[in-house]
Amino acid sequence: MTTTMLYTKINNLTPTMIKEVDDFVEFLKTKQKKGKVKERKFGCAKGLIVKHDDFDAPLEDFKEYM
Repeated sequence: MTTTMLYTKINNLTPTMIKEVDDFVEFLKTKQKKGKVKERKFGCAKGLIVKHDDFDAPLEDFKEYM
């Protein structure tokens, strides 16, 4: 689609719809400014989360319910 074709289509819209198109264009420009999200690598959080040996042990706070 050429710019001229797009302009013609927009020109035939109602004022309300033209406002919506304008809002969408601004949204796209904002989205583009944010940049690309860094690609995550598998295992990048290795060693940051620790599971202790007594993880499954009952908690003292709940002994009366067991």
